[in-house]
Amino acid sequence: MNPYKITEPTCISFSGGRTSAYMLYKVLEAGGGQLPSDAIVCFANTGKEDEATLRFVQDCSENWGVPITWLEYRPDGYIVTDFDHASRNGEPFNLLTTKKSYLPNPVTRFCTEELKVKPIQALTGLRDDETMIGVRADQSHRIPKLRARGLLLPLVTAGVYKQNVREFWKSSAFDLQLSERDGITNLGNCDLCFMKGTAQKMAIVSDKPSRAVWWAQQEQKIGATFHKDHPSYAQMLKFSQEQRDMFDANEEAISCFCGD
Repeated sequence: MNPYKITEPTCISFSGGRTSAYMLYKVLEAGGGQLPSDAIVCFANTGKEDEATLRFVQDCSENWGVPITWLEYRPDGYIVTDFDHASRNGEPFNLLTTKKSYLPNPVTRFCTEELKVKPIQALTGLRDDETMIGVRADQSHRIPKLRARGLLLPLVTAGVYKQNVREFWKSSAFDLQLSERDGITNLGNCDLCFMKGTAQKMAIVSDKPSRAVWWAQQEQKIGATFHKDHPSYAQMLKFSQEQRDMFDANEEAISCFCGD
C-alpha cells in the first residue's frame, strides 16, 4: 500500500522544512495532484522561524496549489493566521513563557507541545495516530518515540533517506533558501532552538548576532536559562563579539518533535 495515500481524516503537520515539504508533495502526488478531502495541512508558527522558512511554506502552497492552515499559540487557545500576518518576533513563544513563568529546557520540552501540537489538535480534533509528520528512515534515533505515540511516519515506511530529499529539491523549481549540511539545516525550526548544539548556535549567532537578543531577553525575563549545560544566550552573544571559538563542532543537536 502507498504510505502517502490518505483515505480517512488526517492532519499533515508541516514544520516548514525540506523533509516535511517532500512528504506533503508525495501526499499530493498520491492524491492525483490534489489534497484529499479528508486531509488538512497545518503549519504552527512560533514566531522564531527564519523568514526563509515562512516564505518556503507560502511557496509550497502557491506552487503546488495546496491550502496550508497557519496557526499560532495564544494563552486561551490559538489563532489562524497567514503569511502576511504571521508573527515574526517570537510573540507566540513569548506569550507561552510569560504564562508559564519558566523556560522550556532539555528535560521539560513543553514548547513543541504547547506551540505546535496542541494548537493543531485543537483546530483539527485529530489524534497523534491521525497525524503525519516528516521524519526520514535515516533519523532512526527519533523513530521509536514517535511510533510509540502512534504518529504516522510515511517517509519511514517508504524508506526515504536524506539523499532522496536532497535530489528532489535539486530538481525543483523552488527550494528553501537556507543552507544545509549533511541533511541538517542550521536555521531550521526555531532559529536558536536550545536543543541545537552549542557550536551550531554559536555559528548562527556569529553570522547574525541580533538573533541572540530575543533569546537572551527571555532568559533575563524569567531569570533562568534554556539549557543549564550550555552558555546563556547573552554569553554566546558576548563570545561572538569577542570572536571566541571554544565549542565542539561535532556536538549533535538533540532531536525533538518539531521535525525539519
